[in-house]
Amino acid sequence: MGGLTMVDAEKVEDLLEAARYDDIDDLRSLSSNGVPLDSRDSQGRTALHMAAANGHLAIVEYLLSQGVDINALNEENNAPLHWACLNGHIEVVKRLILAGASLSLLNRYERTPMDEALSGGKMEIRDAINTTLAQMELENANVS
Repeated sequence: MGGLTMVDAEKVEDLLEAARYDDIDDLRSLSSNGVPLDSRDSQGRTALHMAAANGHLAIVEYLLSQGVDINALNEENNAPLHWACLNGHIEVVKRLILAGASLSLLNRYERTPMDEALSGGKMEIRDAINTTLAQMELENANVS
């Protein structure tokens, strides 16, 4: 077999459903049964995309603690941060940025996560992004 073992598509669906519906027990159980947390469905979506899109902070934090790809792109080149911004999930947006999510990734429509927030009229997301970036700069300045 060449390198990548194909995880059963049904199990990947289960993983994404667990993330989408905030079911951390199911997520952990699938993971311990060998379903990689970074698995993608046929549209390139990951569990982190689903959790971010639906504002499930605990699942986002769990997935990040397990080292999933924070900047994973689906087939429209949306990262989890694009979806969190689009849907106005402030806490998830802050958490993703603090964990190192890229704000400069362009999706298929040449839009950054911030562009998605603005196109959806989510000014509170713009403010949250700016506050979080300022906070990170301050912390970095204090370190040096």
